[in-house]
Amino acid sequence: MKRFKRQPEAAALSREEALNCVPVKSRHIHEERMPSGDALIAYPQQLRPLPRFLLRRLGKKPPAMPPRKLQLDNLGTDVWNLIDDRRSVRRIVKRFAEIHRLPRREAELSVTRFLRELGKRGLVAMKRT
Repeated sequence: MKRFKRQPEAAALSREEALNCVPVKSRHIHEERMPSGDALIAYPQQLRPLPRFLLRRLGKKPPAMPPRKLQLDNLGTDVWNLIDDRRSVRRIVKRFAEIHRLPRREAELSVTRFLRELGKRGLVAMKRT
């Protein structure tokens, strides 16, 4: 039986390298605006690798999964709006801190944590500059 190999872990970026990266929105998402102005993001849901493998092994096509939805609050929507595929994380943090009158370090922690969560869901990717 064929065993799954783990993908090698990506090399960890330094803080400076991470702040210089540019977040890029996934092209597989659909974005809507709620009446409150908050963003509602719909993105494709994937079947987990093992069940998908087993279905394919049995000659069956994996079922179509309904899209997942994520409603962002006003802070998340502000960060989402600042992602323009050109602006670095550093510039997003700076602008977010200005908008919400936050200390730079607090804004950096909030924005980077939020971007990391979006990355885990496959909604954004980081492009090195």
